[in-house]
This record gives sequence, C-alpha cells and structure tokens, in this order.
Amino acid sequence: MAYSSVVTNSSREERDQAPGKPTSAAAGLERSRGPALVVLAALVGAAPIWLHGAATGDDFEFHLVSWLNAQLSWLHGIGYPHWAVSPNFGAGEARFVFYPPLSWMLGAALGLALPWALVPFALAFLLLASTGLATRALAREYLPAGAATLAGCAAIFSSYALFSTYFRTAFAELAGGCFIPLLLLFACRDRDPRQALWRRALDGSALALALVLAGCWLSDAPVGVMSSYLLAAVAVAGAVAARSWFPVLRAAVACALGLALTGFYLIPAAWEQRWVEIRQATGVEGDPGLKIENNWLFPHHAGPPLSTRDQAMHLVAPVAVGMIAVAALSLLTLWMRGRLASGKGASLPVRIGQNWKLARRTWILLASIPAAVLFLLLPISLPVWDLLPNLRFLQFPWRWLLVVEAPMALLFAAAVVPRLGAVRRQRRMVALLCTLGFAASAAFATTHFFRVDVQYDDLATILARQTSGTGFIGTDEYAPLGADNSTVAMGLPDACLARDFDTELGVAPEPGATPRWQPDQHSCMATAAGQGRDPEHWRVQMSAAHAGFVILRLRSYPAWRISLNGHEVADSEARVDGLISVPVARGPVDLAVDWRSTPDVLAGRGVSALGLMGLICLGVMEHRYRRG
Repeated sequence: MAYSSVVTNSSREERDQAPGKPTSAAAGLERSRGPALVVLAALVGAAPIWLHGAATGDDFEFHLVSWLNAQLSWLHGIGYPHWAVSPNFGAGEARFVFYPPLSWMLGAALGLALPWALVPFALAFLLLASTGLATRALAREYLPAGAATLAGCAAIFSSYALFSTYFRTAFAELAGGCFIPLLLLFACRDRDPRQALWRRALDGSALALALVLAGCWLSDAPVGVMSSYLLAAVAVAGAVAARSWFPVLRAAVACALGLALTGFYLIPAAWEQRWVEIRQATGVEGDPGLKIENNWLFPHHAGPPLSTRDQAMHLVAPVAVGMIAVAALSLLTLWMRGRLASGKGASLPVRIGQNWKLARRTWILLASIPAAVLFLLLPISLPVWDLLPNLRFLQFPWRWLLVVEAPMALLFAAAVVPRLGAVRRQRRMVALLCTLGFAASAAFATTHFFRVDVQYDDLATILARQTSGTGFIGTDEYAPLGADNSTVAMGLPDACLARDFDTELGVAPEPGATPRWQPDQHSCMATAAGQGRDPEHWRVQMSAAHAGFVILRLRSYPAWRISLNGHEVADSEARVDGLISVPVARGPVDLAVDWRSTPDVLAGRGVSALGLMGLICLGVMEHRYRRG
C-alpha cells in the first residue's frame, strides 16, 4: 500500500485550510485521500477471506446460522424475529431474544444482496473499514490528518482485530468495536471550556454519545458491558482532569437515553434470562473454559477441555503483550520527542511552531486504558471481576483488548509521524516502515490465525444442512431450564404421538453421540407434519387412536401460546430434551402454537419509544445551545 501520503498530507491539508483561502477541488481530493487509504487498508485486511474462503473460526457457524434464520423469518413477514428454527436440529431456540440484533441483521441483509460465499468477506471488510474510520475520527481530534490516517490503518492491522476476524470470526464483537473509538471521541470532547456546565456537557456530543452507547449494546452484549464501564471510567477521569462535572453529566444523560433506546432488546434479554440456562455462558455451569479464572494470560492446564482452550490462549497472549507494549513504547517515544504537554490545556494538541504536543488530559487518558486492561488480564484482578455486576459475562478477560486498539493506534501514530517540517525523505522512510510493519502483521495473522478446521463445518456444508432441514447443535445457554441440548434427537417428525410425556424419542448409536430418531424405533404411535409452519407459528392436525402426548419438534418456552382444539392449554411436565409435550385425548387433534409478545417485550418497546423521544429533545436542546 502507498502509505507515503499518510504521513505527508497533514501539511498540505493545513495549507489548504489556511484563513482566507477558498477550498478547491484539489483540497477536497486531498482530504478524501486519508479515508480512502483507511478503506484500502480494510480491503487488504479482509483479502484472505476473499482468497481462501470464509474462515471457519469459533463463532462462524453460530453467525451464519443466525443470518440464515433471520432471513427466513423476514421471508415469512417477521421483521424482528425472536425464534431461530435451525438450532437443536430443528427444535429451535430463542436466540434472537438474547443475542443483540445488529450483526445478525446486517449479515442477513447482505445475504439478500450477495451470494452467501461473499457475505463473510463483505461483512469483515465493512467492519474493519468502520473500525479504521472511527479510529481516524478519534485521532483527528488530537493529531494532524496524516497521523490520524495512520492511526486508522494501525487499528485495522492491530493483531487483535485480525485475530477476531480470522481465528474467532467474532462479527458481533467486531461490530461493537467500531463504536469504541467514537465513544472515546464524544466522551472526551470539550469544545469550549469557557461555557457553563450544561452548555459544556451538551455541546452536540451527548446525542452522538447516546447513539454510540446504544450501538455497542445492540452489537454485542460483552461489548455493551465493556463500553458502559469504559464510559463511566472515562467520565470520572475527565471530570478530575478538567476539574468540572461536565464529563459526568454528559455521560449520565447519554447513558440514560442510550440504554433506553435499546429497551426493545435489552429489557426482554435481561428479564427472560430466568427462562433459560444463561449461567452456562459464564462457565458457572457447563464448560469451565468460559470461566474468567481459566483465561488469564499464559494459562497452563493439565487435561481437557481446558488444555484445548489453552491453545487459543497461547495465540492471544502474545497479541495482548504486543499491543500493550506498542502503546507503552509509543508513549515513551512521545515523551522523548517532547510531544507530551505537562501543564494544563485543552483536549486539542498544543501547537508549537511546526510541531505539536498532546495535551496532558489526552495522553494520560490514552496511557491509562492499556494499563488498566493489563491489570484486568492478570489473576490479581479477580476481586474486580467478582465485584462489578455482569462483568463475568465477558467470559474471556482478553476481550478488553478491543478497547486498547484505538488508544494504541493513536499513540503509535503520534509517536512515529515526523514533525510537519520534516524533509520528504524522512516522511517516505516512515511511510515505508509502516507499510512493511502492516504487511508483516497481515502475513503473521493469515499464517497463524486463519483456519479452516475439519472440526468446524465450512460454508457449503452449513448451507446444505440448512436447506435440507437437518439443523444444528443448539446453544447451551439458550436451553430451557433443566433441559439438556445433547438429548435432542436428529431427524424428529414435526409431531409425535407417544404414550408418556417423557418417552425417549431417539437412540444414540454410541455413548456420547447425538441421538437419532427412526420410524422403526416405535417411539411414536403416530406422526404428523406441520401445516403452514413458519418460525413463530405452528399448526398440527392429526388423529389420536389412543390418549397420550403429542411431542412437538419445538423447544418449550414461556412465550409460546399453545391451543388444543381451539382451547388454550399449558405444556405438560418438562422433558429432559426440552421439547413441548401436550396431553391429548383420543380423537381429532388440532394443535396451534403461536409466539406472543410477553409483558417484558411490550415494556421494552415502550421504553425504547420514550428513549427516542428523549433523544429528539436532546438533539433540539444541543442544537439551540450550539447556535447560542
């Protein structure tokens, strides 16, 4: 990539924007060159997916199945789906109640416009580009244009961004990471320190900050948790540094309205956790590899399953050390080059001739974030994980590296970019070294992180299983209370008439294998296919020769309304596989199962409506303050 303009266009841009000089087409082209370079860097970062196909990382099947199921719901006229049909081999799960909507809606929308083979590449490119542009916007608040562009490229080629793209295929986390630089931008902005408290807090940044916080929560729940704590910490630190309460006031207003805006998702997701095995997500039950205690830096465990997870940790641990080391070395370089202002000052850089200095508030904040994350990656931080609510839902301490990307990139760019009056040869040398460094980072990530493992299904296999209706393994934390996903049989009919509510429908071919249902097992006295079935509406008609139980290939969930021959009925006792079992008498059976909006869903929609009204009022107020 031609990064020479990254480190040279700052002086040109400042000349073009000199007072009294009109803006020309050439100046506009010069200003667009920086964002274009960031987009080009994102294209390079996503190129291995174009060349080698989708990386089948840890979360790839989960995301692709979510996109397919969301698109299926849309095709049935369900704009905001709740139930995913394919998990648990067609018995489904309430995935869309608990998983934030931004990533699966974006993936499903891309699937309508592009072939599925191109969707992972397109989504990775869009998210990497958004991360780079957001980081550039943050850096532009403090640095010249060339350095800000370099910071955007550095965020894309940070090892953690590529690790998340190739090894984990964590599209939801990548989506949430796009908002972290913007959160820092709007939380720290101080446009006019001479204004009164309210005008200083509501200077046009509070509305944007509320939308950014909402975007974090709607992208990924762990990112929502991290962003909330990050906003609180940044607001308190900013208040202490500025000796004013305006950062706390702005953060409080933005947090209240931003969380209210997400009420349609957040309130049902929080309330309905009591209906599923959500504790499995933290490793308290189920997989111990999800516990915070088993995911510190450089772990060493004796036997499986923890020893298997250690292999991934041995990849991410050097990433963590490298990113924090780059931030620390960049800070040291800035100090040695005299680019750290020691006195008070605004949040903007202090200009000195043809050089500049980062204001004290800025570099202290940027240096504090990597230091705090390093603390959270070590066992000494365990009391913090136990004390702060919902922090354990992050599962892995190293997820905090997401908030290190932007500060690291900004410090790195500030440290390596020459002063504005540097000779062209020096600027070109810096550009060459940065290009080589980014290329080495991409090559290392492609070699060590990119994978297509046989233990994970590739894109073609997943699409074939979706088309055939075979289905997929369910998500443990979304299973009904007391249910075991491993007992759900493959190949079940839509409806099975059995003598007992707990009849074992499938037989495992060997211990530990997935059970399979076959007609010759005689576990069903009669079977029936669903009529007019869509993801949130079932209809089954059959004739029962004997009294018994109709067991549906549908997981039990309190939001289902079950009607038998026109009368609403309750599910019978809970089955170990979590399937709905309805007692029926001899004779005709007309069974309807429909998804209904529970009170928590209605409350969430109401809160979102109030949040939207509040955001409109806040926007009007900030507009008037800025005009005044």
